Amino acid sequence: MRQPRSGPGKRRGRGPRIPATTLRKQQAALANVDQITGAKIPKSFVFSRGKLPSTLRHLQQDLRKVMLPYTALNLKEKKRNNLKDFVNVAGPLGVTHFLILSNPKSLPHLRFSKSPQGPTFTFQIEEYALAADIANSQKRPRCPPGIFQNSPLVVLSGFSGLGNPFESLVEYFQHMVPAVDPSTVKLAACQRILLLKYDKEKEVIDFRHYSIKLQPVGVSRRIRKLMQNNQVPDLRDLKDVSDYVTKAGYGSESEADDETATVSLPNDIDKLNQASRKSTVRLQEIGPRMTMRLVKVEAGLCSGDVLYPWPVAKGSVGKKGKETEEEIEGQEETEDELEDGSEDEMEE
Repeated sequence: MRQPRSGPGKRRGRGPRIPATTLRKQQAALANVDQITGAKIPKSFVFSRGKLPSTLRHLQQDLRKVMLPYTALNLKEKKRNNLKDFVNVAGPLGVTHFLILSNPKSLPHLRFSKSPQGPTFTFQIEEYALAADIANSQKRPRCPPGIFQNSPLVVLSGFSGLGNPFESLVEYFQHMVPAVDPSTVKLAACQRILLLKYDKEKEVIDFRHYSIKLQPVGVSRRIRKLMQNNQVPDLRDLKDVSDYVTKAGYGSESEADDETATVSLPNDIDKLNQASRKSTVRLQEIGPRMTMRLVKVEAGLCSGDVLYPWPVAKGSVGKKGKETEEEIEGQEETEDELEDGSEDEMEE
């Protein structure tokens, strides 16, 4: 015998229906949390303020690739977008860090900011090279698209014993990318390194971006290519298959194995790099490359109390430092003059 419904529109054996807006909010919240560590995943925006030349535009795109996958690679900016627009969009999207490029009269500047309340670290870019320039200078450039599926490993060097503001700067760099748990991390996910090295003599920071490559010890380059490509090589000019392995010349040399870079893997990575044999760790620069000098630290987001003005000496150096601060402040005034009531027109 059928039982009557308890009420109009109610269904037996099913729970309450969750609204679509609530489901979207729950999915967005899960996307901002690391499912292994439970920590909030830092995300970033890389954008510019003011007009940039074409070389700095390429540098901006290279920096976006460095911050992949938790950044907006195709972020579109409008002239009427001001800093408040980026802050308003950053909250719902879970964006926590800003990298802001600008081009004052002297040298380009790069600001690292924490959204929404700061602090902000302003650097003067004294030298830089694009990823394309570094690839053109290498005999065999290596930058497969798959290495950008995971965040880089941040390596800091030379920052010990410096005190503030470098202690807060180190904390910013450490939380700029997701934290890594050595006990649960997969070695196949560690394919890039972001090196930030402080030169105490020159008082500059060297920004370097490398790809990590594992190679089995004692295996020639021809054998590695044969196993990686899974294709039959061209043997028309050879009398025997062994000639392909033993033949010397271009592409057949085996790189020298450095004992200091030899490691034993805890598990298998691929067909070549397995736990049963030793492998060498090789770093190849993929760019971009920058030499930066810290010139200003602000307590807020591109505003607030100045916590660290660059110490300047007497003479021409002091005059240059004064001009640098004036240019940064002038850039901020230009941002404040933009329309405060502009709508969000950024698209990923």
